[in-house]
Amino acid sequence: MATFNFLHPAIAFLALAIALPFTRGKQWRWLLLLPPVIAVYSVFTMSFGDNLTLHWLGQTLQLGRVDKLSLIFAQVFAVMSLAGMLFAMHVDDKLQHMMAALYVSGGFGCVFAGDFLTLFLFWELMSIGSTFLVFCNRTRESTYAAFRYFLYHTAGGLFLLGGMLLRYKATGTFEFTHAAPDMQETYNWLILIGFCVNAAVVPLHAWLPDAYPRGTVTGSVFMCAFTTKTAVYVLARGFAGWEILAVAGTIMALYGVLYACIENNARRILSYHIVSQVGYMVAGIGVGTAMTLNGASAHAYAHILYKGLLFMGAGCVLYATGTAKLDKLGGLAARLPWVMVLYMVAALSISGMPLFNGFISKTMTIAGAAEAHRYLVALGLEIAAVGTFISVGIKLPYFAFWGGKATDRARVLKPIPWNMYGGMAILAILCIAQGIFPGILYAYLPFEVEQQFVPWTVWNVMQSGMLLGFAGLAFYLMRKVITPHEGLNLDFDIVYRAIGAAALAFVCKPIAWIDDRWTNVYETIGLRSLMAAAFGSSVFDRKAIDGVVDGSVYGVGAIGRFTAKSHNGDLQRYLGMAVILIMVAFGLYWYLG
Repeated sequence: MATFNFLHPAIAFLALAIALPFTRGKQWRWLLLLPPVIAVYSVFTMSFGDNLTLHWLGQTLQLGRVDKLSLIFAQVFAVMSLAGMLFAMHVDDKLQHMMAALYVSGGFGCVFAGDFLTLFLFWELMSIGSTFLVFCNRTRESTYAAFRYFLYHTAGGLFLLGGMLLRYKATGTFEFTHAAPDMQETYNWLILIGFCVNAAVVPLHAWLPDAYPRGTVTGSVFMCAFTTKTAVYVLARGFAGWEILAVAGTIMALYGVLYACIENNARRILSYHIVSQVGYMVAGIGVGTAMTLNGASAHAYAHILYKGLLFMGAGCVLYATGTAKLDKLGGLAARLPWVMVLYMVAALSISGMPLFNGFISKTMTIAGAAEAHRYLVALGLEIAAVGTFISVGIKLPYFAFWGGKATDRARVLKPIPWNMYGGMAILAILCIAQGIFPGILYAYLPFEVEQQFVPWTVWNVMQSGMLLGFAGLAFYLMRKVITPHEGLNLDFDIVYRAIGAAALAFVCKPIAWIDDRWTNVYETIGLRSLMAAAFGSSVFDRKAIDGVVDGSVYGVGAIGRFTAKSHNGDLQRYLGMAVILIMVAFGLYWYLG
């Protein structure tokens, strides 16, 4: 039995995934916009306390739990799903749209889940959908990347499953609630590791820059928004205030931006920046004050908008030119002017430029860390902001839109469909609107604070300006060092592959040795025993079985011959034989009786 008082957005996307294979005609693409519209309507008309429960196999599954924290993530998911589906409308491959719908459905299911069983089901649904979004690019590299991606998330899912089962054994409930920092039970650590895999916490992050650049143009737009931000949500819900997250988040922010500065592939640069920007959120969650938790939530909201726009811009460049490598691009500003303008809106947003939404979210997290006397965390996040502007705000657009060789400017470009511009425009407008009117976003922040954060102060604006100016100077001084070039930057995935190969060799060699020994035993003992048994069976068949059968045949023949001689038509002989038989029978009866 189910009870509900709101329309769950996940249901609409599941219905789309089921219905798509049966659609016909040329107008089926418009159906892609229906679930996002339903989702937008649903999340902006929900009330706190709305719920959806399902009683199944003796368990109460809370499929819907609406509160301030779940609602702010659901709202930005709905907006992103609308922009993403519009951006992808030109794609003919229905499998991509089906998997995107499953993926988005999983994201909504996770943020509304009130228990670990529901969370795990939708968590794995996201893993399946996103794996196919990588695979659907249908190249050798994307196939291998999809397989590695699935292995990573299977491992993360197993940590989550093991932790939630141990938690159920210890507490008797699957309810998804906050674990206080002093609750250091094994099951909490297992659950935390499972969440950290999806959050791309260093060193568990290698799946992200490996898979996202190899996904489809439209699939990567969805992936950049949902997987890591869903993980941010569950970390904020379950592990706020855990010290290790503050440290891990700061490392993420610095590590991701360092790799982004030296990368050549545009989508790989943006992938490393997901690691870096999610680091701000994880650090804010780890500090655990109301302001840093609000900052993490606000930054997740802003990040989904501008990161989706960044991947759309890079995707348009890839779609038009056939490559995302900066050393093979250049001179696109005049040929793709609207792509360049819309991309720069996102680039300035992620860099924390005043009047853009990254400014109102990033400054809140940093100020909250400083207010909580976590000065090293605040300093690390400030340094990461410099690298962000260098790589995404200057390096990527400079070499893609303005730099390059004359031969690059002469390439033939594939026209950009109108729907791709439409999806980008939605996100660009929201990035600017939230930056100018921060109250649009702050009204939905989930945690109560004693004093509302005010981003528009002289100090915040001057600090942002100084950081961006320093970043510009640093780029000028290091322009020859960070000039893009062909090559492969080693990351932790190399370590994982080496460990995997060593583990495989360690397992395979003993098994191969055992198999060789067993083969020898079989050949020397088993096979010879089998041959001896076969020989004995053959002898027994010839001497015993054949002897019995042949003897029986001979006996029957002798009886037949005797009978033939006895039946010659002589009546007197018949009577004599009858008398003899009667006398023999009478004698036996007399003797035995």
